[in-house]
Amino acid sequence: MIRINEQICIPRGELDFTPSLSSGPGGQNVNKVSSRVTLRFDVVGSPSLSPDQKDLVMRRLTTRIGKDGVLRVISQQTRSQVENKELAIERFTELLRGALKKVPVRKKTRVTMRAKLRRLEEKKQRGLLKSRRSERIPDQD
Repeated sequence: MIRINEQICIPRGELDFTPSLSSGPGGQNVNKVSSRVTLRFDVVGSPSLSPDQKDLVMRRLTTRIGKDGVLRVISQQTRSQVENKELAIERFTELLRGALKKVPVRKKTRVTMRAKLRRLEEKKQRGLLKSRRSERIPDQD
């Protein structure tokens, strides 16, 4: 079981892992060993997530989810397939945690009247300073 948060645990059986050749580190080993791991998770067909949670994940992770509703996470950081698999699982849990996190509602605020007046007064002062710079000083000859 992979724990996402207090309410959600996803069984490892829902995750599909596919190894492939990596373009990362490994020297000549790169051409022989499939060390890259692609984790696939069917968001739409998952029994672990409620419909509201599925909708939230689909909206927040649209760039990572294909048209088929499958979330893909790729890991090819190390030479080891096992380590890449664990890294992919970690990244997957971080992504789901972030997608399911509740965002606080922003409270609308207003600028105070005093702040508005202060800003206008500063603008007037600045304009006055600039206009004085361009004034012609009469010749004193």
